[in-house]
Amino acid sequence: MPEQKGHKWFAAIYDRMMASAEKSFMRKVREEIAGGASGRVLEIGCGTGANFAYYRDGASEIIATDPNPYMLERARRKAAALSRPIDIRAASAEELPFEDGSFDTVVSTLNFCTIPEPPRALAEIKRVLKAGGEFRFYEHVRYDHAFGAFWQDLVTPVWRWFGAGCHPNRDVASLIREAGFDFVELEHSKPLPPVPPMVFSRPHIKGIARPL
Repeated sequence: MPEQKGHKWFAAIYDRMMASAEKSFMRKVREEIAGGASGRVLEIGCGTGANFAYYRDGASEIIATDPNPYMLERARRKAAALSRPIDIRAASAEELPFEDGSFDTVVSTLNFCTIPEPPRALAEIKRVLKAGGEFRFYEHVRYDHAFGAFWQDLVTPVWRWFGAGCHPNRDVASLIREAGFDFVELEHSKPLPPVPPMVFSRPHIKGIARPL
């Protein structure tokens, strides 16, 4: 598919905005989620390519997709600096241009908050995974209590505008389960401080799921 309109300014500031997190908790997350990927790997919503340096030899082939041309421009520069090939393509998670059962692993990090139609994207992930394949993910999610979820719902319209379509109030674990996945691992954490604006995206989940 052709590259879509993207958020040029958001792509320009993304790496700087994430710099502190990348030096702290995101390093371990990427080592585990991307570093544990094996076989033929598809990364959806690769953004600026923050996961690329963490893939290990167990990943025999890596294809990375994103619909945002400005993110892809930065991702291609990061891929070019590595010693291993990464095939980067323009594609949305809701329309993956790959055959059924063609990947051993699908990776997604901090991605499902901005996907316009998460159920469609999860159906596509399930379709392209081989039987027994792994969906490895890390996402910020909805609070599990009414008070926090209320404030996430309240701030979402403004947050979406500032965050290039990001929804802080999505219950991603429930969406994954409803899409027909079984959790092999699921870990909840709150790595961000409980102060604005980080408090609105404080709950995170990390896990591995397989298609039922």
